[in-house]
Amino acid sequence: MNSTMVITVFGIVALAAIGVGGRRPAKGKLGEWTVGDRRFSPMTSWFLQAGESFTTFSFLGLAGLAFGGGVAATYALGYLAISLVTMYFIGPRTWRLGRDRGYLTQADFFADRFGSPLLGKVVAVVGAVFLLPYLQLQITGLGLIVQLATGSKAGGHLSMVLATVLTAGFVLWSGIRGIARVAYAKDVLMVLALVALLIAVPMSVTGGFDHIFDTVRDHNASLLTIGGGYDKTWYTTALLISAIGAGLNTMPHLWPPVLSARSARALRQNYIWLPLYQVALAIPVIVGFAAVLELAPNTTSNSVLLTMAGHTMPAWLVGVVAVAAAGAAMVPSAAIVMGISTLVSHNLLPARTERNRLRVNHACVVIASGLALILALGRPGLLANLLLLTYGGLSQLAPATVMALRRRNPLGATPALLGIVTGIGVLTWLTFAHVDVGSWDAGLIALGPNLAVTLGAHLVLRGRAGARGSTASAASARDGATGVATPASAGV
Repeated sequence: MNSTMVITVFGIVALAAIGVGGRRPAKGKLGEWTVGDRRFSPMTSWFLQAGESFTTFSFLGLAGLAFGGGVAATYALGYLAISLVTMYFIGPRTWRLGRDRGYLTQADFFADRFGSPLLGKVVAVVGAVFLLPYLQLQITGLGLIVQLATGSKAGGHLSMVLATVLTAGFVLWSGIRGIARVAYAKDVLMVLALVALLIAVPMSVTGGFDHIFDTVRDHNASLLTIGGGYDKTWYTTALLISAIGAGLNTMPHLWPPVLSARSARALRQNYIWLPLYQVALAIPVIVGFAAVLELAPNTTSNSVLLTMAGHTMPAWLVGVVAVAAAGAAMVPSAAIVMGISTLVSHNLLPARTERNRLRVNHACVVIASGLALILALGRPGLLANLLLLTYGGLSQLAPATVMALRRRNPLGATPALLGIVTGIGVLTWLTFAHVDVGSWDAGLIALGPNLAVTLGAHLVLRGRAGARGSTASAASARDGATGVATPASAGV
C-alpha cells in the first residue's frame, strides 16, 4: 500500500471520527437529529451550506468540463451566484415558516402550505426517488477519486465501502451536528487542496498562467468561446435550470441546513458572503485549461484533475487532495442520506411515537446507504439516465414553491399536483425515449408543460368556484325576496 493510499484511508477514517466526536446528549427526537433544534450559529450554518454545495462535481466535473468544453465550465459559477442571490430572500422566509409551523422536511412545507397531506406525500416520494441516484453518484465518485489518486481499482472499491459505512455511522450517531462538524474539516482541507493545485499546476508548466492561456488562445481558441458540444443554448439552459433548482431550494437535502439556522439574520449573512466562496470553483477550471497542454486529448474528463495532481505533486500531497475530494463526497452523501431517510420516516411512514419514528429513520439511513453502495459497486451505470433527471426533476417543484412562499398562497393543491406530475412525466419521456431536443436542457423544457397545466387547472377550478358562488348568491337573493330564512339571515 503506497503513501497516497495510506493517507487517503486514514483521512477518510479521521473525517468520520470528527463526525462522531463531540456529540451532544441525544434527546431521542427527530427534530434534534434533523435540524439541531434550530440552534446553529452563523458560522456553523455557513460551513454546512458551503459543505453541501461542494461535491465531487466541484473537483472532478469542472476540471473535466473545462478540459473538453473550455469556458462552458463557468456556468457553475454563474448559477451558484444567481441561486445565492435568490436564497437571500427565500431562505429567511422558509426558515420563519419552518420555525412557526414545525417543518422538518420540504414535504412538510408543501403539505402545510397547500393544506394537502397527499401533496406532501407525493413530494416526499419525488424527493426520495430523485435523491437516490445523486447519492450513488457521490459514492461512485469517491471510489473514482481514490482509484485515480492511488492507481488501485481495488483500493477504490475498498474506499467506497469504508466511506459509505463510516458516513452512515456518523449520520446515525450524531445527525446534522455530525455533518456540520465534518463540513468544517472538509472545507479547510478543500481550500488547502485547491490552493496547492493553484500553485503546483502552473509551476509545472513553463511560463505559468500566461503560457497556459496564450497557448490555449493560439492552438485551442475554441475553448475560449462557448460552442461545439457545449454551445450557447446548452450554456444558457443549463445555467437557468440549475439556478431555478438551487435558487428555489428544490433539493430536499438542502432544507435541513436552512431550517437548522439560529435566525433569519444568520442566513442572510451567509448568502451575502457565500458567493465569494464560490470563486474557489475557478481553480478546477484553471486546472482543466492547464491539462489541455499536458494531457492527451482522449483523457477521460473525470480523471483530469487528479491526473494533473499526480503529475505535479509529491505522493503525500496527492493523498491530501484525495482526502479533500473524499470529504467533498462524504458530506453531501451524509446530507442526501439524511434527506431520504427523513422524508420516508417523517412523511411516508410516520410512527406513533417519537422513539419509533427515530428508529424507522435510522433503518432508512442503512437501507438507502446500502442500496446506493450496491448499485455503485455492481451496476454503476444502472441509474445513469435517472441521474439526468435529478436536477431537472426536482426543479419541477419550483412553480408550486414560488406560490407557497407567498403570504397567502393563491394556488390550490390540485393544480400544484397536476403541474408537478406533468413536468416529471414530460421530463421522463424526453430522457428515456431519447427525444432529440438539441442542446436544450430537458428539465427546462418540461417546466413549460408544468406551468401550462398548473395555470390551466388553477383557472378552471377558480372558474368553477366563481360559478358556484354566483349560483349561491342568486339562490340567496331569491330566498330573501320570498321571505325564506337562509342560514345567514337566521343567524347561524
